[in-house]
Amino acid sequence: MPRITLIGYRGTGKSTVAARLATLLGCGADDADEVLERRVGCSIAALIRDRGEPAFRDEESLVLADLLARCDGVLSTGGGVVLRPVNRELLRGRGRPIVWLTAPAVVVHGRIAADPATPQRRPSLAAAGGLPPVDPMTEVTAALAAREPLYRECADVVIDTSVEPPDAVARRIVAWLAGREPREERRPVPPPDGPPPSGPAMEGRTR
Repeated sequence: MPRITLIGYRGTGKSTVAARLATLLGCGADDADEVLERRVGCSIAALIRDRGEPAFRDEESLVLADLLARCDGVLSTGGGVVLRPVNRELLRGRGRPIVWLTAPAVVVHGRIAADPATPQRRPSLAAAGGLPPVDPMTEVTAALAAREPLYRECADVVIDTSVEPPDAVARRIVAWLAGREPREERRPVPPPDGPPPSGPAMEGRTR
């Protein structure tokens, strides 16, 4: 089972933070989306275009189950992995501790737009579902709102990646791992050198 699992919407920094975190913890890291693409032999965008989103979600579930069984380092999951109840059950049962990386919609949209790989690797949610195109910002805002309770259902701690660089986020996760409280007790996760920030996005909880 993973030493730690990262969940969150695309553009919240899961892959980048996972690499930094693996270095700090002295372990390996697995990116579920990259494993999936290697397994099917094409990008996620091409998979959805050729076989449809349900086929992609099927492959995603298979990859998740496999990685939860064999990954012994940091596991970075796909943004939509929480959509299926069976995946959320797997994550809660075999992927903990689970860190939910989040960021405001405007930050997520900016990061996705700035990533040159986005058009080739990640289709818009509307396009994936065969719907008419929508404004990207509207799409991101709606997706974040819809998935928020699903991420929260799985998460042991929530960290906003918009306020610190990836290295600092990784260090904060390591500090949290070292000081986790007994199961079911909740507490905030403050930045390394300051008071706990306000707002639900920075809520920390341990289980």
